[in-house]
Amino acid sequence: MKFKFLSSIVLSASLATSALAADKVYTIKFSHVVAAQTPKGKAADFFAKKAEELSNGRLKVQVFPSAQLIDDDRVFGALKMGNVQMAAPSFSKFTPIAPEFQLFDLPFIFANDTHLHKVQDSEVGQIIKDKIAAKGFVALDYWDAGFKHFSSSKKAIVTPADANGQKFRIMSSKVLEEQAKAVGLNPQVTPFSEVYSALQQGVVDATENPLSNFYNSKFHEVQTSLTLSSHGYLGYLVIVSDKFWKSLPDDLKDVVKQAMKEATAYEREETTKEDERVIGELKKYIQSGKTLEIIELTDAQKAEWQEAMKGVYPKFYDVIGKDLIEKTINAK
Repeated sequence: MKFKFLSSIVLSASLATSALAADKVYTIKFSHVVAAQTPKGKAADFFAKKAEELSNGRLKVQVFPSAQLIDDDRVFGALKMGNVQMAAPSFSKFTPIAPEFQLFDLPFIFANDTHLHKVQDSEVGQIIKDKIAAKGFVALDYWDAGFKHFSSSKKAIVTPADANGQKFRIMSSKVLEEQAKAVGLNPQVTPFSEVYSALQQGVVDATENPLSNFYNSKFHEVQTSLTLSSHGYLGYLVIVSDKFWKSLPDDLKDVVKQAMKEATAYEREETTKEDERVIGELKKYIQSGKTLEIIELTDAQKAEWQEAMKGVYPKFYDVIGKDLIEKTINAK
């Protein structure tokens, strides 16, 4: 009888613990640095709503846009300390801990959206995600900022010869530095927050941006030409603190994965819509009498750029991995 009584106590305690675990609410602070109305901002809000819905309220996602909580230069430390559970830094923030992320900076490495997403969703994308697993982070999915385009206030950049000598703003990236030098651009590493004033004051002549960044940062006010070159790509990786991830029950991990899958599809659609919207707004800007020329490269002109920049790839075989570069090219 005593054994049965003790067994009942143990069973009751176990059931109570399970019930408490099933009722526990997990809070995710999701920090990102762009505005809420951007594709990434909208997708973060979409994920928050979907995760709460699929978990029946057991997951609460608090989204902090526009670096309200912390900026991406410090977010890795915040994730390690548990002050933030989720973030979506740009690829450039990962390169110090995983140089393979420089793959995404290579010029003309992706033929189009379909090729890009095929790479991200397959073996190459997973290999790169795995590179940060040992650093204390769990990689969930890739989100788009979009393909980058040239702009200038000095001379429209249509052929590689047009680029020669122009002071060109870049992010801190060895690949982008070599890309610029390959066509005679003078690379200037400048914080994004200072780009508008640098263009306005002539500190730099030209830059490269996805359409959303170009328009929402009002660079069209200080540039006279925009070349739709799609020569490069800018993206983000959504990550979670490894410590927090291990604290989640398996069923909630599945919820996060499903909510993220749906949010990723939504974010990609929003990026495409945003590109179309921006082009429409820029055309209205031109029709109002403002000075801006929009140039779309022909296939022959793109081929000329690719030929001029093909020497960049071998310089990073040892850093990124020749096999990853070749697998990316052949994934078309």
